[in-house]
Amino acid sequence: MKNLNKYHGVVVPMVTPLTKEIEIDVDAVGRIIENFAQNNVSALIMGTTGEGNSVPVKYGIKMIEAAAKTAKGRITIYAGLAGNCVIEQEDAAKQFIAAGANVIAATLPCYYALTPNQMYEHYKNLADAIPAALMLYNIAATTHMSIPLEVIEKLSHHPNIVGLKDSENNIERMEKALELFRNRDDFAYFCGCAANSAKAMSLGADGIVPSVGNYYPKIYNDIFEAGLKGDNALAESLQKKSIEIGKINTQGLTLGESLAGLKVIMKEMGLCETYMLPPLTELSEAKVSEIKEKAKSVIAEI
Repeated sequence: MKNLNKYHGVVVPMVTPLTKEIEIDVDAVGRIIENFAQNNVSALIMGTTGEGNSVPVKYGIKMIEAAAKTAKGRITIYAGLAGNCVIEQEDAAKQFIAAGANVIAATLPCYYALTPNQMYEHYKNLADAIPAALMLYNIAATTHMSIPLEVIEKLSHHPNIVGLKDSENNIERMEKALELFRNRDDFAYFCGCAANSAKAMSLGADGIVPSVGNYYPKIYNDIFEAGLKGDNALAESLQKKSIEIGKINTQGLTLGESLAGLKVIMKEMGLCETYMLPPLTELSEAKVSEIKEKAKSVIAEI
């Protein structure tokens, strides 16, 4: 069995639950976090699934406070950090930590194409500036840049940088990354591409970050536990099942639409409403009905 890094396990990129008035639904935050805690999974607040680039700092603080109040130390609270004004990012990170976040997970500023050296300097300066653990967050699908592994390896020796959440769907890159990091007890590797979760665990990953975990956290905790024990056959079997489940709110939809679809399923489970932060919008009535119908059997199973 793999030795566990301090930062490990399933970290669900939590949706941002909203009221009709487009305010944070504090009660829904509590319900979602309690469901996570009961299934032994942690929360990434304001990640891509949480519409992170659209969440005002004051909303983020309110969400983190509510999450920490419900979690009561049972799970790790990761706070996503995104944006193009670095000075504002640093200030927001400090406020998120004060609100109860344990780890800051930061994407690259993405208005300008950055050189590898600029990427390195950005993360080094951010790690120097904030009084908490920092996780690198690589997601080329939204930043349109991939952090080179050479840059990540160099950053991994910074005392405040504790790991990498890599959402790039690139098996070769993942294999190379885990060759570098799987035996490090001071730097964790999290697979952010949910479809590769079982593969990542078989290669020695410390954790996985699946959006389906918002409403079905158990299946991903089971994948993690199977992978941890070296039961790759079970992990792969559960992985195939989870991929089919994930298609309910992703097939034929854009990334933004799929997030709205995720909230449709969560509303059916009594976890949150379907309201979205602009510029994202709710789905058409026809698409909502289609997702509800497809989700019935899964919800019954949960």
